[in-house]
Parts: sequence; C-alpha cells; structure tokens
Amino acid sequence: MGRLFGTDGVRGVANADLTAELALGLSVAAAHVLAEAGTFEGHRPVAVVGRDPRASGEFLEAAVVAGLASAGVDVLRVGVLPTPAVAYLTGALGADLGVMLSASHNPMPDNGIKFFARGGHKLADELEDRIEETYRGHSAGEPWERPTGAGVGRVTDYDEGFDKYVAHLVGVLPNRLDGLKIVIDGAHGAAARVSPEAFARAGAEVVTIGTEPDGLNINDACGSTHLDKLRSAVLEHGAALGVAHDGDADRCLAVDHAGNAVDGDQILAVLALGMREAGTLRKNTVVATVMSNLGFKLAMEGAGIDLVQTAVGDRYVLEEMKAHGYALGGEQSGHVIVLDHATTGDGTLTGLMLAARVAATGRSLADLAGAMERLPQILINVPDVDRSRVASSAELATAVAEAERELGATGRVLLRPSGTEPLVRVMVEAADIEQARAVAQRLADAVKSALG
Repeated sequence: MGRLFGTDGVRGVANADLTAELALGLSVAAAHVLAEAGTFEGHRPVAVVGRDPRASGEFLEAAVVAGLASAGVDVLRVGVLPTPAVAYLTGALGADLGVMLSASHNPMPDNGIKFFARGGHKLADELEDRIEETYRGHSAGEPWERPTGAGVGRVTDYDEGFDKYVAHLVGVLPNRLDGLKIVIDGAHGAAARVSPEAFARAGAEVVTIGTEPDGLNINDACGSTHLDKLRSAVLEHGAALGVAHDGDADRCLAVDHAGNAVDGDQILAVLALGMREAGTLRKNTVVATVMSNLGFKLAMEGAGIDLVQTAVGDRYVLEEMKAHGYALGGEQSGHVIVLDHATTGDGTLTGLMLAARVAATGRSLADLAGAMERLPQILINVPDVDRSRVASSAELATAVAEAERELGATGRVLLRPSGTEPLVRVMVEAADIEQARAVAQRLADAVKSALG
C-alpha cells in the first residue's frame, strides 16, 4: 500500500478508497499522535470538524467525529464551511486540531480528509507520517487505551462559525466594494453561502450562480475548473468582474468585465503590486511554484519584486512563507495565501482582496491584470499511468531533453505527478502557442508510452 497522505491530505473515491473505517481510524491516530507530541498537555483537547456539501461528507463526518470523541477529544462540529474557514476557526477558537472533509475540485464521488494543527496551519509531513504509521499499527491490532466515562469526547454543533468567519473576512478588507457588481460562482460547494454573504456585507451588488448545493452537484460544470457559465453571467449582467471558487473554496479564479479569464498568476500579480503600494508586501517578495507562468516571473522582475519559487502544492508555498516571513504567495490554480489574514489558501478572501483593489484604484480588472502577459502555456493531464515512475523513466528523460533543446531559452517543460489525482501533468510554455501545443502532445504521448 502506498502513502495515504498526498500533497493535500488523504483523498479517494468515498466509500471505496476513503471508507468510514479509514476516516475513523485516521482520526483516532491523529488524536494519539498529537497527544504524544504534547499538543493536548494540561487541558481537555478540542477539535473543529467541517465539510463540503458532498453527500459522502455526511457519513465521513460522522466517522471522524466518532473517532475523535472515542479518543477523548471534544468536537465542535461546524457543518458545511470552506476549508479556510475550518482553518481560521481552529485558530480563532484555540482548538488543538482541525479536520476538513473535502476533495476540493475533484468530482463528486471523491472525498478527502485534511488535518490542521493548532493555529490552523496544515500538519507537517512528519506528523502526517506518524499518523499514518499509528493508523496502520491500530489496523494490525495494536491496542490503545480507550477513555471511558467522563473521559470520552463530547460533541457540540458550533453554529456561530459561519458568522464568525464572514465577519473576519469583511473585517480585514482594506476598503469597501460599494458600486461594484460581482458575479460569484460557488461551484455548488462549501462557499455557496459564505462567499455571497461576505461580498454583500462588503458592499458589492452580488449575482450568484452555482450556489445551490444538493450533495451531488458540487463542481459539476461550474466553479473554478469550468469558467464558461461565470463568463456568460458576467457578460449578461454587465458585472465588473466574476469570481469562481472550487468545491472547498480554498482557491479563486476570476473573469474580467469582458469575459476574459484571470488566473492565479495574474491575481498574484495584482495583489503583489497593491500590497507593495500599501507597504504590506514584506521583504518585497512574492512566493509562487514552479508551475507559475514565465510571464509572471518576468512581470515581477520588471516591477522590481523578488520571486521565490517552490515545489507544486500550496503547503510548500506556505512553508516558504512561514520560514522567511513573506506575506503573499500562491499558485496558478488560484490558491492564494495572504498570510497576515489566513493560514491557508482562501478563495473568498482572495476574491474580496482582488475586488477591493478594483474598487480602490477605479481601474478595471482587465487593466490591473494586464500587469503581466501570460506566455502561451499548454497543460495536459495524462490519466491511468504509473505516476510514481516519472522521475526514474529513462524514456521520459530523453523525451524531455529533446523538448527542452527544441524550445531553447524561449520556453520550458515541466512533468510532474499529481499529488491529489492518479495522473501525470505535462506543462509546456513557448513563445508560440502552436509550438507549445505540439511539444506538449508529444510529451503526453511519451508519458503514456513510458508509464502506461
């Protein structure tokens, strides 16, 4: 069996890969590992548990709550809220642990478990490894001391979480959004209530789509992975911009008034320039991943802003930010971290900050996003291959070397296994879109041949 934890928690098809038994067992293991680490010392432990609207989240939530309570942890059940809301509430309520049930942008049949440490930060890789080791030990029959009587955890519904989180979002905005008409696509996910409420409280005129979750329609032809409906709504309503979330609302992509997509790199560029102007871009640095468009790097260089790049995954962006005291970082996919106000990517906060910049400058989002020019970039996901052999395949190494020679200094190639899905991502950038497309397809074919 491979490692359970990927770059963003444990994910799989609910009730097939991610079972109630696994959810319960991981929760028990997490409680034991944190107890051994001294997190619970001197007080009764408390965990915050939330989920997105997937139907499977209902039984998985029950399993997680049961596991934690059986291990002596009191549970505050916050219901359907975004991942960053669970992270925020874990810190704001002084909880020892946060648990979010969501598979983010993945299809509805999937689900996932993500743990947060005290303060609302993602668990370190070392702690995840220990949780997995403990879980496997328990599954093999290793005994553990079960609390009884008053020692078992108590479960409470914490209904105040929604208002507490929305008030936090609106409270950290540098200015109001009065006069802006904004379309919000909630992906029928965890932000379906939160995001429209936050934008409305901030003064925007809000039009909503994708805000009627039924447990089955999350990410279904909507949200940050499907911008067509948002684009149409922005044009239909004459909105200043549109904001799209994914299923758990830890990311945000946008659409300008003309219907053009604004990706995470462009959002980062807009926020970086605004924060530098406001004096809040600490060390004059923004953090991004190796997947960022080369145009973003060139734009930051042109603006005199330093860029630090990390491995793909918002957890690695966050680690770099925390280690060196940087204030802004993110990914092209729309995970944007504003560390002064959030401990993880927060799609609603990102959308609010982007809209606040439009309102403050009086400039259109299209104009602001023009601070960087996206170089043609082709991304092909290659499914049903052995992603574990990407780095060791000689055949792939030869194909990549040939592609890099062809592109020269005007482009780049990146192959990487997905940390959350069973596929390999092929990314090619070039000055010419047709060249990028042709090289990317050749590499995708090489991946299938070498790893299929």
